[in-house]
Amino acid sequence: MGNKRLPEKSGNRLTLALFATLIALAQLLLAYSTTAVAQERRTLFDVLFGGKKVERAERAGPARNSGTRRSSNVVRVPEPEAVDKLENARVVLVVGDFLADGLAEGLVTAYAQSPGIRIVSSTSGSSGLVRDDYYDWPAAIGPIIEEQKPSIVIVMVGSNDRQQLVVEGNREKVRSAKWTEEYGARAERLAKEIRDRGLPLLWVGLPSFKAGSMSNDMLAFNDVYRGVVEAAGGQFIDIWDGFVDENGAFSSVGPDMNGQRVRLRGSDGINLTRDGKRKVAFYVERPLNRLLGSAVGAGVASLGLEPLAPLDITPEEIPEITRTSPVALGGAELDGGDSLLGATGTQLRREARTPGEKLSMEGIAPPPKEGRADNFFAPPYVALPGAPADAETTTSINR
Repeated sequence: MGNKRLPEKSGNRLTLALFATLIALAQLLLAYSTTAVAQERRTLFDVLFGGKKVERAERAGPARNSGTRRSSNVVRVPEPEAVDKLENARVVLVVGDFLADGLAEGLVTAYAQSPGIRIVSSTSGSSGLVRDDYYDWPAAIGPIIEEQKPSIVIVMVGSNDRQQLVVEGNREKVRSAKWTEEYGARAERLAKEIRDRGLPLLWVGLPSFKAGSMSNDMLAFNDVYRGVVEAAGGQFIDIWDGFVDENGAFSSVGPDMNGQRVRLRGSDGINLTRDGKRKVAFYVERPLNRLLGSAVGAGVASLGLEPLAPLDITPEEIPEITRTSPVALGGAELDGGDSLLGATGTQLRREARTPGEKLSMEGIAPPPKEGRADNFFAPPYVALPGAPADAETTTSINR
Protein backbone atom coordinates (compact mmCIF):
# COMPACT_ATOMS: atom_id res chain seq x y z
CA MET A 1 0.00 0.00 0.00
CA GLY A 2 2.89 2.28 0.76
CA ASN A 3 4.50 1.38 -2.51
CA LYS A 4 1.42 2.49 -4.50
CA ARG A 5 1.83 6.10 -3.22
CA LEU A 6 5.48 6.42 -4.33
CA PRO A 7 4.70 7.28 -7.95
CA GLU A 8 2.18 9.91 -6.75
CA LYS A 9 4.82 11.58 -4.52
CA SER A 10 7.39 11.45 -7.29
CA GLY A 11 4.94 13.07 -9.69
CA ASN A 12 4.19 15.85 -7.22
CA ARG A 13 7.87 16.54 -6.73
CA LEU A 14 8.42 16.65 -10.49
CA THR A 15 5.52 19.05 -10.88
CA LEU A 16 6.87 21.36 -8.18
CA ALA A 17 10.32 21.31 -9.74
CA LEU A 18 8.96 22.21 -13.16
CA PHE A 19 6.84 24.98 -11.64
CA ALA A 20 9.87 26.44 -9.82
CA THR A 21 11.88 26.27 -13.04
CA LEU A 22 9.19 28.15 -14.93
CA ILE A 23 9.11 30.88 -12.26
CA ALA A 24 12.90 31.27 -12.47
CA LEU A 25 12.74 31.47 -16.26
CA ALA A 26 10.00 34.09 -16.06
CA GLN A 27 12.13 36.23 -13.73
CA LEU A 28 15.11 35.82 -16.00
CA LEU A 29 13.11 36.83 -19.05
CA LEU A 30 11.71 39.85 -17.18
CA ALA A 31 15.22 41.01 -16.29
CA TYR A 32 16.41 40.71 -19.85
CA SER A 33 13.34 42.42 -21.27
CA THR A 34 14.43 45.74 -19.69
CA THR A 35 17.44 45.88 -22.01
CA ALA A 36 15.63 44.65 -25.09
CA VAL A 37 15.88 48.05 -26.76
CA ALA A 38 19.66 48.25 -26.36
CA GLN A 39 20.33 44.63 -27.33
CA GLU A 40 19.47 42.38 -30.23
CA ARG A 41 16.38 40.23 -29.74
CA ARG A 42 17.38 36.83 -28.33
CA THR A 43 15.43 33.62 -27.96
CA LEU A 44 14.95 31.64 -24.77
CA PHE A 45 17.41 29.10 -26.09
CA ASP A 46 20.02 31.87 -26.53
CA VAL A 47 19.47 33.06 -22.97
CA LEU A 48 19.74 29.59 -21.40
CA PHE A 49 22.49 28.04 -23.48
CA GLY A 50 24.28 30.95 -25.07
CA GLY A 51 24.19 32.01 -28.65
CA LYS A 52 24.87 35.13 -30.57
CA LYS A 53 27.06 37.67 -28.78
CA VAL A 54 25.19 40.64 -27.34
CA GLU A 55 25.97 43.99 -28.96
CA ARG A 56 26.13 46.42 -26.00
CA ALA A 57 24.65 49.84 -26.65
CA GLU A 58 26.09 53.11 -25.44
CA ARG A 59 23.60 53.54 -22.62
CA ALA A 60 25.83 55.70 -20.47
CA GLY A 61 25.95 58.51 -23.04
CA PRO A 62 28.90 59.65 -25.15
CA ALA A 63 32.41 58.55 -24.29
CA ARG A 64 34.17 60.76 -21.76
CA ASN A 65 37.02 62.90 -22.88
CA SER A 66 39.95 61.98 -20.67
CA GLY A 67 41.56 65.32 -21.35
CA THR A 68 38.65 67.36 -20.01
CA ARG A 69 38.16 67.82 -16.28
CA ARG A 70 34.65 68.52 -15.13
CA SER A 71 33.77 69.95 -11.77
CA SER A 72 30.52 69.16 -10.01
CA ASN A 73 30.55 72.57 -8.31
CA VAL A 74 31.41 74.92 -11.17
CA VAL A 75 29.11 75.21 -14.16
CA ARG A 76 31.12 76.43 -17.12
CA VAL A 77 29.32 78.97 -19.27
CA PRO A 78 30.27 78.35 -22.90
CA GLU A 79 32.26 81.14 -24.48
CA PRO A 80 30.22 83.33 -26.82
CA GLU A 81 30.60 82.67 -30.49
CA ALA A 82 32.55 85.43 -32.21
CA VAL A 83 30.77 87.51 -34.83
CA ASP A 84 32.23 89.21 -37.87
CA LYS A 85 33.63 92.66 -37.16
CA LEU A 86 32.65 95.78 -39.05
CA GLU A 87 35.16 97.29 -41.43
CA ASN A 88 35.29 100.47 -39.37
CA ALA A 89 35.15 98.75 -35.98
CA ARG A 90 36.85 100.56 -33.11
CA VAL A 91 40.33 99.16 -32.58
CA VAL A 92 41.40 98.66 -28.97
CA LEU A 93 45.17 98.23 -28.84
CA VAL A 94 46.66 96.25 -25.94
CA VAL A 95 50.42 96.57 -25.37
CA GLY A 96 52.77 95.28 -22.69
CA ASP A 97 54.18 91.98 -21.44
CA PHE A 98 52.76 88.46 -21.02
CA LEU A 99 50.09 89.69 -18.60
CA ALA A 100 48.94 92.18 -21.24
CA ASP A 101 48.65 89.32 -23.70
CA GLY A 102 46.38 87.51 -21.24
CA LEU A 103 44.33 90.68 -20.82
CA ALA A 104 43.91 90.90 -24.59
CA GLU A 105 42.73 87.30 -24.67
CA GLY A 106 40.13 88.07 -22.02
CA LEU A 107 38.96 91.16 -23.90
CA VAL A 108 38.57 89.15 -27.11
CA THR A 109 36.13 86.91 -25.23
CA ALA A 110 34.37 89.88 -23.63
CA TYR A 111 33.72 91.59 -26.97
CA ALA A 112 33.27 88.49 -29.12
CA GLN A 113 29.70 89.44 -29.96
CA SER A 114 30.34 93.15 -30.45
CA PRO A 115 30.82 93.73 -34.18
CA GLY A 116 31.87 97.31 -33.54
CA ILE A 117 34.89 96.41 -31.35
CA ARG A 118 38.13 94.77 -32.46
CA ILE A 119 40.80 93.85 -29.90
CA VAL A 120 44.37 93.95 -31.21
CA SER A 121 47.22 92.52 -29.13
CA SER A 122 50.70 93.88 -29.78
CA THR A 123 52.61 92.52 -26.83
CA SER A 124 56.08 91.20 -26.08
CA GLY A 125 56.00 88.61 -23.32
CA SER A 126 59.46 89.24 -21.84
CA SER A 127 59.46 93.00 -22.27
CA GLY A 128 59.28 95.77 -19.69
CA LEU A 129 60.47 99.29 -18.99
CA VAL A 130 63.88 98.30 -17.59
CA ARG A 131 65.51 96.34 -20.43
CA ASP A 132 65.12 98.92 -23.18
CA ASP A 133 68.01 97.19 -24.95
CA TYR A 134 65.69 94.21 -25.41
CA TYR A 135 62.48 96.12 -26.17
CA ASP A 136 62.08 99.88 -25.94
CA TRP A 137 58.38 100.57 -25.43
CA PRO A 138 58.54 104.40 -25.57
CA ALA A 139 60.30 104.12 -28.93
CA ALA A 140 58.20 101.24 -30.28
CA ILE A 141 54.72 102.45 -29.41
CA GLY A 142 54.64 105.16 -32.08
CA PRO A 143 55.08 102.85 -35.10
CA ILE A 144 52.61 100.37 -33.58
CA ILE A 145 49.96 103.09 -33.28
CA GLU A 146 50.60 104.24 -36.85
CA GLU A 147 50.12 100.69 -38.11
CA GLN A 148 47.07 99.67 -36.07
CA LYS A 149 45.33 103.07 -35.90
CA PRO A 150 43.63 102.33 -32.57
CA SER A 151 40.86 104.31 -30.92
CA ILE A 152 42.10 103.44 -27.42
CA VAL A 153 45.40 102.13 -26.04
CA ILE A 154 45.61 99.83 -23.00
CA VAL A 155 48.96 99.29 -21.28
CA MET A 156 49.85 96.51 -18.85
CA VAL A 157 53.55 96.11 -18.18
CA GLY A 158 56.03 95.74 -15.32
CA SER A 159 55.99 92.12 -14.19
CA ASN A 160 59.47 91.60 -15.70
CA ASP A 161 60.97 94.80 -14.25
CA ARG A 162 62.43 93.51 -10.98
CA GLN A 163 65.94 94.07 -12.35
CA GLN A 164 68.76 96.50 -11.88
CA LEU A 165 68.53 99.62 -13.99
CA VAL A 166 71.51 101.46 -15.42
CA VAL A 167 71.39 105.14 -14.45
CA GLU A 168 74.23 107.42 -15.55
CA GLY A 169 76.45 104.40 -16.09
CA ASN A 170 75.78 102.89 -12.67
CA ARG A 171 73.64 99.87 -11.86
CA GLU A 172 70.92 100.83 -9.42
CA LYS A 173 69.05 98.34 -7.26
CA VAL A 174 65.35 97.84 -7.71
CA ARG A 175 63.28 100.55 -6.00
CA SER A 176 66.26 102.62 -4.93
CA ALA A 177 65.78 106.37 -5.19
CA LYS A 178 67.58 106.74 -8.52
CA TRP A 179 66.03 103.53 -9.87
CA THR A 180 62.52 104.75 -9.06
CA GLU A 181 63.18 108.16 -10.58
CA GLU A 182 64.45 106.71 -13.86
CA TYR A 183 61.71 104.07 -13.95
CA GLY A 184 59.04 106.71 -13.53
CA ALA A 185 60.61 108.78 -16.31
CA ARG A 186 60.38 105.84 -18.70
CA ALA A 187 56.75 105.19 -17.81
CA GLU A 188 56.11 108.91 -18.33
CA ARG A 189 57.65 108.82 -21.80
CA LEU A 190 55.47 105.86 -22.78
CA ALA A 191 52.32 107.57 -21.55
CA LYS A 192 53.30 110.80 -23.32
CA GLU A 193 53.83 109.03 -26.67
CA ILE A 194 50.26 107.76 -26.45
CA ARG A 195 48.57 110.89 -25.13
CA ASP A 196 50.38 113.22 -27.56
CA ARG A 197 48.55 111.40 -30.36
CA GLY A 198 45.22 112.29 -28.77
CA LEU A 199 44.40 108.73 -27.76
CA PRO A 200 42.69 107.72 -24.51
CA LEU A 201 45.03 105.75 -22.24
CA LEU A 202 44.00 103.00 -19.86
CA TRP A 203 46.88 101.63 -17.77
CA VAL A 204 46.12 98.39 -15.93
CA GLY A 205 47.92 97.80 -12.64
CA LEU A 206 49.75 94.62 -11.73
CA PRO A 207 48.23 91.89 -9.53
CA SER A 208 49.79 90.26 -6.49
CA PHE A 209 52.14 87.31 -6.91
CA LYS A 210 52.90 84.21 -4.89
CA ALA A 211 56.31 85.48 -3.75
CA GLY A 212 55.90 88.10 -1.04
CA SER A 213 58.92 90.13 -2.16
CA MET A 214 57.56 90.22 -5.70
CA SER A 215 54.18 91.46 -4.46
CA ASN A 216 55.93 94.23 -2.53
CA ASP A 217 57.62 95.37 -5.72
CA MET A 218 54.35 95.22 -7.68
CA LEU A 219 52.70 97.51 -5.14
CA ALA A 220 55.53 100.02 -5.52
CA PHE A 221 55.35 99.81 -9.33
CA ASN A 222 51.60 100.42 -9.24
CA ASP A 223 52.16 103.59 -7.24
CA VAL A 224 54.54 104.81 -9.96
CA TYR A 225 52.08 103.98 -12.75
CA ARG A 226 49.17 105.65 -10.98
CA GLY A 227 51.01 108.94 -10.55
CA VAL A 228 52.32 108.96 -14.11
CA VAL A 229 49.04 108.02 -15.78
CA GLU A 230 46.86 110.43 -13.86
CA ALA A 231 49.32 113.25 -14.53
CA ALA A 232 49.14 112.42 -18.25
CA GLY A 233 45.33 112.54 -18.27
CA GLY A 234 44.83 108.78 -18.53
CA GLN A 235 43.09 106.35 -16.20
CA PHE A 236 44.79 103.83 -13.93
CA ILE A 237 42.80 100.61 -13.36
CA ASP A 238 43.58 98.89 -10.07
CA ILE A 239 42.98 95.11 -10.14
CA TRP A 240 44.85 94.22 -6.93
CA ASP A 241 41.81 93.35 -4.80
CA GLY A 242 40.63 90.82 -7.39
CA PHE A 243 43.63 88.54 -6.81
CA VAL A 244 44.04 88.54 -3.03
CA ASP A 245 42.03 86.95 -0.24
CA GLU A 246 40.03 88.71 2.47
CA ASN A 247 43.25 89.32 4.42
CA GLY A 248 45.00 90.99 1.48
CA ALA A 249 47.37 88.06 0.84
CA PHE A 250 47.99 86.38 -2.51
CA SER A 251 45.43 83.78 -3.49
CA SER A 252 45.55 81.50 -6.53
CA VAL A 253 41.80 80.94 -6.37
CA GLY A 254 38.93 83.36 -6.02
CA PRO A 255 35.60 84.41 -7.46
CA ASP A 256 35.34 84.85 -11.19
CA MET A 257 33.22 87.50 -12.90
CA ASN A 258 30.11 85.43 -12.11
CA GLY A 259 30.99 84.96 -8.44
CA GLN A 260 31.98 81.30 -8.76
CA ARG A 261 35.17 80.19 -7.01
CA VAL A 262 37.72 79.22 -9.66
CA ARG A 263 41.47 79.00 -10.12
CA LEU A 264 42.81 82.35 -11.28
CA ARG A 265 46.57 81.71 -11.29
CA GLY A 266 48.83 78.90 -12.40
CA SER A 267 50.79 76.68 -10.05
CA ASP A 268 53.78 79.04 -10.35
CA GLY A 269 51.77 81.86 -8.78
CA ILE A 270 52.59 84.14 -11.71
CA ASN A 271 50.71 83.24 -14.88
CA LEU A 272 46.99 83.77 -15.29
CA THR A 273 44.53 81.00 -16.06
CA ARG A 274 41.76 81.46 -18.59
CA ASP A 275 39.44 82.57 -15.79
CA GLY A 276 42.14 84.90 -14.48
CA LYS A 277 42.55 86.53 -17.88
CA ARG A 278 38.82 87.00 -18.16
CA LYS A 279 38.71 88.56 -14.70
CA VAL A 280 41.39 91.13 -15.56
CA ALA A 281 39.38 91.99 -18.67
CA PHE A 282 36.29 92.37 -16.51
CA TYR A 283 38.01 95.17 -14.56
CA VAL A 284 38.76 96.97 -17.84
CA GLU A 285 35.31 96.61 -19.41
CA ARG A 286 33.56 99.36 -17.44
CA PRO A 287 35.94 102.25 -18.23
CA LEU A 288 36.38 100.89 -21.74
CA ASN A 289 32.65 100.75 -22.38
CA ARG A 290 32.31 104.34 -21.21
CA LEU A 291 34.77 105.40 -23.88
CA LEU A 292 33.40 103.19 -26.65
CA GLY A 293 29.76 104.15 -26.14
CA SER A 294 27.30 102.62 -28.57
CA ALA A 295 30.02 100.67 -30.39
CA VAL A 296 29.89 97.92 -27.77
CA GLY A 297 26.34 96.89 -28.70
CA ALA A 298 25.84 93.34 -29.95
CA GLY A 299 23.40 94.38 -32.68
CA VAL A 300 25.38 97.28 -34.15
CA ALA A 301 25.07 97.19 -37.94
CA SER A 302 27.24 100.23 -38.69
CA LEU A 303 29.30 102.87 -36.95
CA GLY A 304 29.18 106.55 -37.60
CA LEU A 305 32.05 108.99 -37.40
CA GLU A 306 31.17 110.37 -33.98
CA PRO A 307 34.23 110.78 -31.75
CA LEU A 308 34.80 108.72 -28.65
CA ALA A 309 33.76 110.04 -25.30
CA PRO A 310 36.46 112.25 -23.76
CA LEU A 311 38.56 110.70 -21.02
CA ASP A 312 38.04 113.42 -18.45
CA ILE A 313 38.36 112.19 -14.89
CA THR A 314 37.54 114.56 -12.07
CA PRO A 315 39.46 114.28 -8.79
CA GLU A 316 36.24 113.13 -7.10
CA GLU A 317 36.15 110.04 -9.34
CA ILE A 318 39.63 108.89 -8.33
CA PRO A 319 39.38 106.86 -5.11
CA GLU A 320 42.05 107.35 -2.51
CA ILE A 321 43.63 103.93 -1.96
CA THR A 322 46.12 103.32 0.82
CA ARG A 323 47.73 99.89 0.78
CA THR A 324 50.00 98.13 3.22
CA SER A 325 52.77 95.95 1.80
CA PRO A 326 52.37 92.21 2.43
CA VAL A 327 54.34 91.10 5.48
CA ALA A 328 55.02 87.79 7.19
CA LEU A 329 53.32 87.72 10.56
CA GLY A 330 56.01 85.42 11.92
CA GLY A 331 58.84 87.66 10.80
CA ALA A 332 60.80 90.36 12.53
CA GLU A 333 59.15 93.19 14.44
CA LEU A 334 57.27 95.45 12.08
CA ASP A 335 58.45 98.96 11.44
CA GLY A 336 56.09 101.08 13.46
CA GLY A 337 54.32 97.99 14.74
CA ASP A 338 53.29 99.77 17.93
CA SER A 339 51.07 102.12 15.92
CA LEU A 340 47.63 101.51 14.52
CA LEU A 341 47.56 101.11 10.72
CA GLY A 342 46.48 104.32 9.03
CA ALA A 343 46.67 106.39 12.21
CA THR A 344 48.71 109.58 12.31
CA GLY A 345 50.77 110.80 15.23
CA THR A 346 48.11 113.37 16.12
CA GLN A 347 45.43 110.70 16.22
CA LEU A 348 47.51 108.48 18.46
CA ARG A 349 48.30 111.26 20.92
CA ARG A 350 44.70 112.43 21.32
CA GLU A 351 43.71 112.43 24.95
CA ALA A 352 41.42 109.57 25.91
CA ARG A 353 38.18 110.84 27.39
CA THR A 354 35.68 108.02 27.91
CA PRO A 355 36.42 104.87 29.98
CA GLY A 356 36.20 102.82 26.76
CA GLU A 357 38.84 104.99 25.05
CA LYS A 358 41.12 104.79 28.09
CA LEU A 359 40.86 100.99 28.01
CA SER A 360 41.47 100.62 24.25
CA MET A 361 44.07 103.40 23.82
CA GLU A 362 45.93 103.41 27.12
CA GLY A 363 45.10 100.04 28.62
CA ILE A 364 43.68 101.63 31.76
CA ALA A 365 40.58 99.88 33.08
CA PRO A 366 37.96 101.85 35.00
CA PRO A 367 38.07 101.48 38.81
CA PRO A 368 36.00 98.56 40.13
CA LYS A 369 32.76 99.18 41.92
CA GLU A 370 31.56 97.40 45.00
CA GLY A 371 29.36 94.44 44.11
CA ARG A 372 30.61 94.26 40.48
CA ALA A 373 32.25 91.11 39.10
CA ASP A 374 35.64 92.82 38.63
CA ASN A 375 35.82 93.95 42.28
CA PHE A 376 38.32 91.57 43.88
CA PHE A 377 38.94 93.54 47.07
CA ALA A 378 38.02 91.72 50.30
CA PRO A 379 35.37 93.36 52.45
CA PRO A 380 36.66 95.21 55.53
CA TYR A 381 37.21 93.07 58.64
CA VAL A 382 34.50 93.40 61.24
CA ALA A 383 35.41 92.04 64.70
CA LEU A 384 32.88 89.79 66.32
CA PRO A 385 31.49 90.87 69.68
CA GLY A 386 33.91 89.96 72.46
CA ALA A 387 36.89 89.37 70.10
CA PRO A 388 40.19 91.15 70.91
CA ALA A 389 40.99 94.18 68.79
CA ASP A 390 44.23 92.67 67.44
CA ALA A 391 42.68 89.34 66.44
CA GLU A 392 44.16 87.80 63.33
CA THR A 393 42.05 87.84 60.18
CA THR A 394 43.32 84.59 58.70
CA THR A 395 40.88 82.14 57.18
CA SER A 396 42.89 79.06 58.12
CA ILE A 397 41.47 76.64 60.67
CA ASN A 398 43.68 75.60 63.56
CA ARG A 399 42.87 72.26 65.07
